Amino acid sequence: MARIVLADDGIEFDGKTPDERPLGGVESSVVALMQELAALGHDVHVLNKSKAPLDHRGVKWRPIDGGDWPDAVDLYIANRGDKLLDRMPGAKRTVFWTHNPAQYLLKWRYLIKLWRIKPAIIFIGDYHATTYPGWAPGGDRVVIPYGLPDAFCQAEPLNTPPPPRAVFTSNPLRSLDWLLDVWVEEIEPRVPGAELHVFAGAATYGSVGEAKASAMQAVLDRAKALEGQGVRLRGPVPKAVLVEELHAARVMLYRGDLNETFCLAVGEAQAMGVPAVVENLGSVRERVIDGETGFVCAGRGAFAENARNLLSDDGLWTSQHLAALDKQRSWRWPQAAAAFEALIP
Repeated sequence: MARIVLADDGIEFDGKTPDERPLGGVESSVVALMQELAALGHDVHVLNKSKAPLDHRGVKWRPIDGGDWPDAVDLYIANRGDKLLDRMPGAKRTVFWTHNPAQYLLKWRYLIKLWRIKPAIIFIGDYHATTYPGWAPGGDRVVIPYGLPDAFCQAEPLNTPPPPRAVFTSNPLRSLDWLLDVWVEEIEPRVPGAELHVFAGAATYGSVGEAKASAMQAVLDRAKALEGQGVRLRGPVPKAVLVEELHAARVMLYRGDLNETFCLAVGEAQAMGVPAVVENLGSVRERVIDGETGFVCAGRGAFAENARNLLSDDGLWTSQHLAALDKQRSWRWPQAAAAFEALIP
């Protein structure tokens, strides 16, 4: 058994949060990974901005400023922040888990610590790894994709295609405005009864979301105003509710974004058997098998055409639905946790 510590100085959350309210992809991934490492028999601690100590599903959650930092640590995972990198100099191995495009590491406060400590840098996808230049300092560079939550991997094949209901479940600042243009001009007018359900809002992102709430709200207000064109603003929902909504969805529509380094939103939809239409932007091309489980498009016209086809062609939808269920849910958190476990010295 190894002692594993993860430190995070972002938003407030703990192991119970995913069951209580919407939670962003990074935070959800921290919860899932640490629970899986605990299930493997390790002594697992998370020090973050949780309000109070909590022992939950084998993980010891402690406030990061409470001084309760364990001794004799085998693996220390510094999550995102440069101030965390040197917090456990006595750890047998330090790794740095990054989630956003890695250009932000090209700042002196990061570079000096990455050069001095030389932690293994954990990227969450192949595209993500390309965002950190080869000349930049650090230790080993390791790609460990996020696992897919089991809740999204239990769907059975549908005998009857769903009605023409599209979903958007990502950050509203990541091209939702663009999608609304395509929807009202090129998709909804040509697919009778088509609806676009938008599950998005600032609440998912905690204090980070609050900082961008006004910009998000402007896009969401526009979505709400398009109810007559089939747009349904549903807001963010807990994962258990999202599973049911994806089960009723016909297609996931998401342009993608150069800042998208994994895209759990598309990954979750694909695992549920929901075909996805994306553009070749950022990491979303890694989540969709082009022509089999959805379409990776070049340009607005191809995006709109493939969306219309999936919303109206039952044969096409069925083949891609079955392919997604067969091919898009094999990498889950137990596999990701095993990859982290292999980093223990």
